[in-house]
Amino acid sequence: MKTKQDLRRQNLVVARKRWPAQIDCSCVHALKELTETYRFSILLGDLIILNKCWYVTHTGLLRLARRSRCSGIEVEPVPIFSDPSVARWAFKATVYRSTKCRGFSGYGDADPSNVSSLVTGAEMRVAETRAVNRALRKAYGIGICSVEEIGSLAEPQPHRESKKLLPQPANGNYGGPKVRDRLCQIIRQHQLDATLVKSYATDFCGVKSLREATREQVENFVAYLSDWAEKDRNALLCQLNSYLPRGDNKEGAA
Repeated sequence: MKTKQDLRRQNLVVARKRWPAQIDCSCVHALKELTETYRFSILLGDLIILNKCWYVTHTGLLRLARRSRCSGIEVEPVPIFSDPSVARWAFKATVYRSTKCRGFSGYGDADPSNVSSLVTGAEMRVAETRAVNRALRKAYGIGICSVEEIGSLAEPQPHRESKKLLPQPANGNYGGPKVRDRLCQIIRQHQLDATLVKSYATDFCGVKSLREATREQVENFVAYLSDWAEKDRNALLCQLNSYLPRGDNKEGAA
């Protein structure tokens, strides 16, 4: 396990590499506090930065709960605030830090007006995630917002700019040939299931299909996947296996 000093150094290096134009002195100071207090890791997807503000991710909050030995999370719909006919959903989540904890509750809602166009049709899942995130932030005293809560504000640049950054070649090589080749190389080298990797990449980038991801998103995923595969392939396989269909206990490729 990395020491706080090692993790702080790694986070700073990764942050300056991924978001060179957004990292200023105030961001560095905030990153130091988040690292020392919560042991968030940028490399593992715990934090992202938007408009020079740090946001915690659903992944980061769940990893924090696991490290803190969270006793459990309960989630239930709130019918009075939900209307499936117009894709409006609301959930209440309660986090129990220990078996004796009375619980920290949070609410989350989602409808087509406050979610990114990339997740239109998945409002129910977004609402549930937002509720869990708010409850976890209350339970562990996290003042920064989670990226999943800010809805359309976190949406990528307009399509005309995305197309400029990520041209769609005729052969469907999302992210460009070099990025795709690198991804294929990692899959072969570490004997990963390509279908599961694709599912994970789609989730990681927050899109419905990889064709909708920007080049930067795909490059970040490939770098993240490569680092994780090198450091702890077994943990990566466990993560990939979570995308298997229910009832399928298939292990990672031998």
